[in-house]
Amino acid sequence: MDGELGDFLRSRRARIQPEEVGLPCYGRRRVPGLRREEVAQLAGVSVDYYVRLEQGRGPGDPSRTKSGGVSDAVLDAVARVLRLDEAEHAYLRAVARPRRAGSAPAASRVRPGVQLLLDGMDRNPAYVLDHRMDVLGWNALADALLDFSGSGCHERNIPRRIFLDPTAHDLYPNWAAIAGQTVAHLRLQAGHRPGDAATGELVAELSRVSEDFRRLWADHLVKPCDHGVKHLRHPVTGLLTLPYETLAIPGAPDQTIVAYTPDPGSETAERLALLGSWVTSRAG
Repeated sequence: MDGELGDFLRSRRARIQPEEVGLPCYGRRRVPGLRREEVAQLAGVSVDYYVRLEQGRGPGDPSRTKSGGVSDAVLDAVARVLRLDEAEHAYLRAVARPRRAGSAPAASRVRPGVQLLLDGMDRNPAYVLDHRMDVLGWNALADALLDFSGSGCHERNIPRRIFLDPTAHDLYPNWAAIAGQTVAHLRLQAGHRPGDAATGELVAELSRVSEDFRRLWADHLVKPCDHGVKHLRHPVTGLLTLPYETLAIPGAPDQTIVAYTPDPGSETAERLALLGSWVTSRAG
């Protein structure tokens, strides 16, 4: 465990006021939200144990597992007190009990069969991301929509595009929401792979260059981007409303397919069909 666990716990207890959990609030508090001793009391652990947990000092307590990690019971109790949602709860477990270093590196290429699958989705823009949100593969319609082939490998990364590309604000009309979702997803993925050097370098780069990223990263929000709706303003087709789904790739646990699924017959579907026709005519 490192400072990430403590930062996350502090950010979450700061969100909760004592009266929300049935505790009296006396006088002025030096810090917002619950105190450490209050979290410990509500979670049913000793104050020393919780302080050590938050400081990442390896709490010596009967509530630890035989392997030395924090027990599920303790983490579940802390999650309950801090009112963590499902994604935050999973993140807490990941950063409290990080995987051992030396795991197999993530694959950086898309299997030929997966690329054929992408190419066969001629009505759906689709691409493959890894856990750092690097774009590893795409189909022609996704390229026409997001111009992946026109970017170098370093720039072919969703967080870099969101925070470093000056055209991102024009592409995403609701840029602030997209930026928040991107950071929350990246932090969730980073928590599950604490030893990934490339992820650390990406976070360091964006924190150094982008004030917006630095501010959002400090919020410690965690949330998967596994489905939803994005709005894009394309220079050829105009505004598009694009529901999306993400699909895990068997045999490639660090890769997912992101596919945009516009409603059949919708204005967005018609505009994408025109974009597809334009792509086909250019290829011919």
